[in-house]
Amino acid sequence: MNAQFDLNADSTGISLEASDNAHLSWLMGEIARNEALPAPAPENVFVGDGDYRAIGLEYLGHFVRIGGLKPTHRVLDIGCGIGRMAVPLTQYLDPKTGSYEGVDPVNEGIEWCVQNITSAHPNFRFCRLDVAHELYNPGGTMAGREVALPFAGNNFDFVTMVSVATHLPAREITAYAREVMRLLVPGGRLFLTAFLVEADDLSRPTARPRFIKGEEDGTWIADPTAPLGAIGFDNGIVQDILKSSGLEIQRVSFGHWRGLGSMHYQDIIIAAKPE
Repeated sequence: MNAQFDLNADSTGISLEASDNAHLSWLMGEIARNEALPAPAPENVFVGDGDYRAIGLEYLGHFVRIGGLKPTHRVLDIGCGIGRMAVPLTQYLDPKTGSYEGVDPVNEGIEWCVQNITSAHPNFRFCRLDVAHELYNPGGTMAGREVALPFAGNNFDFVTMVSVATHLPAREITAYAREVMRLLVPGGRLFLTAFLVEADDLSRPTARPRFIKGEEDGTWIADPTAPLGAIGFDNGIVQDILKSSGLEIQRVSFGHWRGLGSMHYQDIIIAAKPE
């Protein structure tokens, strides 16, 4: 199996029993070989570079190894897109005790997920969140800083925000952090990816993206013509936002976007709602 799926390769992650490691490795191999799993046409994948199946499978490993995801968890996927994370999760979450809710502002992605995932897995549900975003949903009726997710509080064990904070200003990350704190059960975890920028990252020639200073203090952007296409923050800003919402930072794992070795591309923050 590819080294990126080696559960023993990252000592910063959750300590799993050997039998759990072996089972997850086996399961990921089975998922990789399962041609019956749905995948959208490449031209319909509106967010995220790279191989649809491979990246979703990679993140299943990260959710378990770094985030501590369990098959029995109730999962909320904020920014679910066109199901890239959901498809492999259909093979991991227990259909009787586990569940999944996906939200995204792009209607085409939600419709594809309902037709191709919910139809076969009724414990996987998707809904459109009409939140405004200048790139993905410019006509949205809900301001990002006022986002309210349509779920009762204390309802999820595990919340993912993969490639979401990399496209939002700090004030909108703050709004989502507030909602995550409301929605998690005590002890529940948030798995969030971001670009956490340190001074050395800006001069490293192998860093991708190459950031320049944004308009707001502590903010870095890759393209001044589309500031929210890829946005980074001084290391510590996103963590402080999460802590201000009441979440506790459990782990920060740096990604290889900065040109250094890592098992994942973006930086990962694991935060938990206090017990």
